[in-house]
Amino acid sequence: MDCPNVWCEEDSGLVTPENIRQALLQAHGPARLRLSGDVPSLVHVLQALRSARELSLSEARAHATELVETGLIGTLVEMEVLAVHLRRRDIAVSVEPAA
Repeated sequence: MDCPNVWCEEDSGLVTPENIRQALLQAHGPARLRLSGDVPSLVHVLQALRSARELSLSEARAHATELVETGLIGTLVEMEVLAVHLRRRDIAVSVEPAA
């Protein structure tokens, strides 16, 4: 039987298929990733975002700006994965419900 969601079963790829992402957001609501303290270096933020999501430098800059200003919003898993990458670079962040 062919399943369009093999990606999830095999845990491969960096991007959740949009239909699954929307189902997760609908079922559990969005989460917000916020900075919890001062950023030691914006370079570290850019590196973390690029490594976590394979973003171009301009895409990483846009996400970094959003993170600094209002926080990033996505599924809980997406935000927790980004948090791990940021914490590895000594950037204090928190993940909370995006109410």
